[in-house]
Amino acid sequence: MPTLISIDQIADYEGQEVTVRGWVYDRTDKGRLQFIKLRDGTGIVQCVAFKKEMDPEAFEVAGKLTQESSVVITGTVRKDERAPGYPGGYEIGAKTLDLVQMAEEYPITPKDHGVEFLMDNRHLWVRSNRQWAILRIRATIVNAMRNWLDDHGYLLVDTPIITPAAGEETTTLFQIDYFGEPAYLAQTGQLYNEANMGAFGKVYCFGPTFRAEKSKTRRHLMEFWMLEPEMAFFSLEDLMDMEQEFVSHVVQRVLEKHRLELEIIERDTSKLENVLSPFPRISYDDAVARLQKLADETEDPEQKALLQMDWGGDFGSPHETAIAEMFERPVFVYHYPTAVKAFYMQPVDGRPEVCRSVDLLAPEGYGEITGGSERIFDRDLLEARVAKIGLQREAYAWYLDLRRFGSVPHAGFGIGLERTVSWMCGLPHIRETIPYARMLSRNYP
Repeated sequence: MPTLISIDQIADYEGQEVTVRGWVYDRTDKGRLQFIKLRDGTGIVQCVAFKKEMDPEAFEVAGKLTQESSVVITGTVRKDERAPGYPGGYEIGAKTLDLVQMAEEYPITPKDHGVEFLMDNRHLWVRSNRQWAILRIRATIVNAMRNWLDDHGYLLVDTPIITPAAGEETTTLFQIDYFGEPAYLAQTGQLYNEANMGAFGKVYCFGPTFRAEKSKTRRHLMEFWMLEPEMAFFSLEDLMDMEQEFVSHVVQRVLEKHRLELEIIERDTSKLENVLSPFPRISYDDAVARLQKLADETEDPEQKALLQMDWGGDFGSPHETAIAEMFERPVFVYHYPTAVKAFYMQPVDGRPEVCRSVDLLAPEGYGEITGGSERIFDRDLLEARVAKIGLQREAYAWYLDLRRFGSVPHAGFGIGLERTVSWMCGLPHIRETIPYARMLSRNYP
């Protein structure tokens, strides 16, 4: 009696009769031999249909199989170092083949296709080996993030997606009608996380977030997933200590589990192998001075213009890339100007123009992957910030209320999943990091 297996288990069944179920990834016709590459979601295996060893009707079907036809194949597992596939090195000598459905002409073929065509057919593009590899790595990144937090005493507490107020910038909100009242799709779960922190000490939320940014860069999505930890009695230094352990763990977990997938997407893993704690730390002041020096030293007028940076501004992509290139590992930049950061960030003692904030910049031009800070825990100071910025106080009354009942110093950060996937996979554009990307000009399929 054959054993039903998944393709990733094939090495354990050498010499045994097995059954595999899946979709035809490719087929090569050699007359009396049909070489069928079958995928089942866990891998790809070559199934060899030999006319002499099969029922004539089954072999006839094998010779007509189209790309993405669904089949059930039973046969004997043979070791062959030349056999293609993932994990490779094994093939199945087919004995029976049952057709589930003969697929129509498949629109995505091995030839090159334009990006817009592939995005229009994203529901099918996800079946390709490259997308298969990227999305498997994404799943492991999620798993590694949550496992590390769970193992270090953090509690997952969900936060709402429909909110009455902005968490970040009011100009990037998606507004909806909530039974006659305005409401918004959440930009962040952080404000609610601060309330949950008061109950559990160390918490995190993980879910979709929405930013109505009219941006077409390779780094931006309108809808993306973000993981946000929040910790009571944490300083900015505690936060950086925690982040570097957390991020390096996730990277090393991906390297440990996904060598095959990283090879499929042609990722230079030497860049990732160096992502080990501790990470370098520089102040915003130092970063600006480094950029100014770099700009002064370059003779290229265009590059000089890109690198020019006056104190007080926020970093753009060229600035983040230039700073990251100065280090071999991700680098923390801390103490940004208060004016370019969110209203709830704690000011530096004696320097109210600077806040206790920090961004973690990834190497290789991928920019900011985490952003965090110490939060203002003094009620009067937070009230003053809300009033100065002109936020509607009624919408933040519950958030301000947290500072009346056992307020403590605390800190937290957010890490965007898609930008992290993009960095770890070495992708040129963020659109491949999520199954169905929502971009400025795309909400289909």
